[in-house]
Amino acid sequence: LFVLNKKGSFQMTAKPFKILGIQQIAIGSENKDRLKKLWVDLFGFEYKSTFVSERENVDEDICAIGSGAHEIEVDLMQPLDINKKPAVHQTPLNHIGLWVDDLPKAVEWLSANGLRFAPGGIRKGAGGHDITFVHPKGNDEFPIGGEGVLIELVQAPPEVIAGLSS
Repeated sequence: LFVLNKKGSFQMTAKPFKILGIQQIAIGSENKDRLKKLWVDLFGFEYKSTFVSERENVDEDICAIGSGAHEIEVDLMQPLDINKKPAVHQTPLNHIGLWVDDLPKAVEWLSANGLRFAPGGIRKGAGGHDITFVHPKGNDEFPIGGEGVLIELVQAPPEVIAGLSS
């Protein structure tokens, strides 16, 4: 990968982190019970827990399939208040979560390479892991975004790093 340095020329830099795999897919609706009927009752995903956050305007059921490093979450979300932001039910595919082996290094390197992050920085997510979000759209300062998709980067715990690094 090449980056533009302060002198205006390109230089090659090594990526100091690795994307390991899909951690989660988050799906929003005005009513998560209908989503639960599909994902849990019909598809067989296991209900794990519920996460509620006033700040993020979300009532979220965390469901999963698989185990260990190969477990993938499907988070079924509805807004606490349909008239407030963020509107977790719009668009229905809310975001995709990716496991990363070193989240702070990934954020630093990706930012330096023009990737725009959503406000909020690195923080604890619904699953208890450190997370941050890639903004769906770039801007003048950070021209690269998720091309319309919100992407969550999730710090993988050691057992996931070991299980997915091979």
